[in-house]
Amino acid sequence: MEKTIEIDGKPVRLRSNAATPIRYKTQFGRDFFSDILKMNALTKFDEKKENYEVLEKLDMTVFYNLIWVYAKTADPSIPEPIQWLDGFDKFPLEEVMETVQELLVHQFKTKKK
Repeated sequence: MEKTIEIDGKPVRLRSNAATPIRYKTQFGRDFFSDILKMNALTKFDEKKENYEVLEKLDMTVFYNLIWVYAKTADPSIPEPIQWLDGFDKFPLEEVMETVQELLVHQFKTKKK
């Protein structure tokens, strides 16, 4: 699955495929699926209850890593994560996360009926 989004006024292609989890582990030394499951903590956050300890357990770099790995899967010529992120003045995670969620769902989907 491939999507193009805009980050800081620049078009960025994001793609998920079978190699994405391996590329993630190779680059970051962490398991793709474990990191995604840890993000499940966000579903337990309730601003009304002010349970901010849930957010304290969340590693925000995982979001940037996911976006980078999807961009790298779409375009192998992009630079290493820090160099790539340095190319943006603003990186609005809130705007990007909807597309990332779609790619994550695609990663877990099966074609088996």
